[in-house]
Amino acid sequence: MLSWFPENISTYGSQIDHVINVIYYIVGVWFVIAQAVLFYFLFRYRNKGQKAAYEPGIGFKKLAWVIVPVILVLGFDLAIDVIQTPVWSHIKIDLPKNPDQRINITGKQFAWEFTHQGADNKLGTEDDIKTETDLYVPVNKKVVFELEAKDVLHSFWVPNLRLKQDAVPGRNIKGWFEATKTGSYGIGCAELCGVGHGNMKGTLHVLSQNDYAAWMKKTAEENANTDDFWD
Repeated sequence: MLSWFPENISTYGSQIDHVINVIYYIVGVWFVIAQAVLFYFLFRYRNKGQKAAYEPGIGFKKLAWVIVPVILVLGFDLAIDVIQTPVWSHIKIDLPKNPDQRINITGKQFAWEFTHQGADNKLGTEDDIKTETDLYVPVNKKVVFELEAKDVLHSFWVPNLRLKQDAVPGRNIKGWFEATKTGSYGIGCAELCGVGHGNMKGTLHVLSQNDYAAWMKKTAEENANTDDFWD
């Protein structure tokens, strides 16, 4: 079923795919059953010139048509909760305490802004590296991000990471990911945020450790030269 999904490059992506698979098969089986019963009733009790009778739901046999499906649906919902709760905790609650990298992400109409920590491995210092639309991270490293929105609701969406998190004005929302494969992957906004919503795109660049170090050095030098020029 998941063959048409974007390639998973996240350490927790397979857990999310498993939850989606479970929901897909539960809903799929019940959809087939419901449609089969519907069409059976359509043909079995099609109009033969008889007037339909009013049947109040009195008695167990009649109430069972409502009670039994409700119990079954509740049971499957609880089963899904049991499966997805540890996944939710792992992704949304138990953030890495000692991440390899920290990044600030800001959504605005209509672009993503990224602030990478510099050589001092701290955010909010002079050597921070800022980019727009392009996010750079090293492969196989835990990245914790803080997500904000400048104006309206946005939603930071990286399908290959199985990551989608709303960005809410006035709130600072934390999350994390660990990319397992080098390459370039699309970033989008999954929340309608205005007339330029469709153009609010970016690119996640997952680099080897050496390539990431080279990118940091090159970008830091370019920023220093730019500062010298304006000074």
